[in-house]
Amino acid sequence: MPLLKKKTTIVVAYFLLAGCCLPACHTQPEQKPVSKKPDYIKPIPGTNEPIPAALAQQGEVLIAYSDCYTCHKKAHRSVGPAFTDIAKRYPANKAFIEMLAHKVIAGGSGSWGTPAMAAHPQLLLEDAKKMVAFILSLKRME
Repeated sequence: MPLLKKKTTIVVAYFLLAGCCLPACHTQPEQKPVSKKPDYIKPIPGTNEPIPAALAQQGEVLIAYSDCYTCHKKAHRSVGPAFTDIAKRYPANKAFIEMLAHKVIAGGSGSWGTPAMAAHPQLLLEDAKKMVAFILSLKRME
């Protein structure tokens, strides 16, 4: 009997030792998250024109009183792209301000993924241009 008890103790000790060592053999080193730039920003080539500070301020006020912040945030993506990401993509010039103002009024989808931007037909074109001018003026924050 003592020989069987001794063998059992050795076998149990072996399994305990193996159970402690095996997890150490199969652990992977801790991986740190890698910060990547958003891949949805594809800059469009074009020249940037200066945006007057007064125009940008008027646009900022109009945005504050609109529903823009429901889907957009200034510096991070929400339902829609961040205003700073829009500024990174589009050149700040009259042609793009005009084009984006029409897009704000008409609504649309596809430029930034699947979420669709609601139309804002109540906006005057001149007000939409001021709002877009503010957004594109955020290039200075880069």
